[in-house]
Amino acid sequence: MMQADEQIRDQALTWALRTGDPAFADWEGFTAWLEADPAHAVAYDAVAGAIADAAQVLAAAPANDDAPLLPVTRRRWLGGAIAAALAVVALVGVWNRPGGAELYETAPGETQLIALADGSTIELAGGTVLELPEGTATREAVLREGQALFTIVHNDADPFVLMAGADRLVDAGTVFDVKLGSGGLTLGVSEGAVIYNPAAANLRVDAGNGLVARPGSAPVVAALDPQLVGEWREGRLTFDMAPLPEVAEDLTRATGIAFTARDGGRGQRISGSILLAPVIANPRSLEGLLGVRVSPRGQGWEIAGQ
Repeated sequence: MMQADEQIRDQALTWALRTGDPAFADWEGFTAWLEADPAHAVAYDAVAGAIADAAQVLAAAPANDDAPLLPVTRRRWLGGAIAAALAVVALVGVWNRPGGAELYETAPGETQLIALADGSTIELAGGTVLELPEGTATREAVLREGQALFTIVHNDADPFVLMAGADRLVDAGTVFDVKLGSGGLTLGVSEGAVIYNPAAANLRVDAGNGLVARPGSAPVVAALDPQLVGEWREGRLTFDMAPLPEVAEDLTRATGIAFTARDGGRGQRISGSILLAPVIANPRSLEGLLGVRVSPRGQGWEIAGQ
C-alpha cells in the first residue's frame, strides 16, 4: 500500500510540473489520469498546493547570490509533497551548458527531482551532477558523479540511454538507481531491466538484481532486494561489504555532513542498514550501527575501522 501511495505521489508531482508548463497540451491524458482513481486528484491537489507554497517562499527570499536559495541546507526526502516540491523548485542547481545542455547539481544532503517531457522522472541524491544534453525532452542523460533514481517511460523504438562515467546504460524497463563514485559504478533495478555496455560486456540486469563495476575489476551481477533501490529517498542506506571510503562518501552525499575514512590500508568492508536521521543528529551513532570508530576531524567526522 505504501508503495502504491508513493507511486501516486510521484505521478502527481510529474503531472503538476507538466501542467505548470505554458507549452503543456496533453490535457486529455491528464484528465484520464485524474479520472482513473479518486486518489489521483487528492494527490495532485496536495502536490500542486505544496509547489505553489514553495514558490511563494522562494519569491519572498532575499536576493543574495551568495546565500542558499532555500533555508534548509540538509534537506532529506521525507516522502511528502512539500519536501518533493522544495526539491523540484530548487533551481539554483540548474546551469545552462553550451549547445543548450543543462547541468543539474545538488549539494550534499540535498535532493532534486527532474520531470522529463515524456513523463519520466530523475531524482537526484545529494552531491550529484547530471547533464541533460538536450533539455527535458531528451531520451538520454549523463551522470557525472553522485547518485540518481530513474523512473523511465519505456519506449522500444527510442530507449533511454544513460552515460555514467565511461559506462553506457540502456533502459529496457522502468525503474533503476545508479551511483557513480570513487568506488566505481553501482546499479540497482527494481522494475524492468537495464543493459550494461551493450556494445561490450552486454550484461542485462533484470529487476531484483544489481551490478557493481569497480575500477580494475570485471562487473558483477547479483540478486538485490528491489526495496533497496532508491532507498536513500526514504532516509536509509544499506551497505553490503562496502569499502570504508565508499561508506564515508555515501554518508556525506546523503546527510550533508563531511565524512572521511581511515582504514590503515586494511581494506575493511562494511555491511549493515542504517537510518540517516540518527546519524545526522549524532554522527557517533555510527559506531553502534556499523561497528566503526567515529571521531571529529576538521569541520567533519572521520570513520575508522575497529
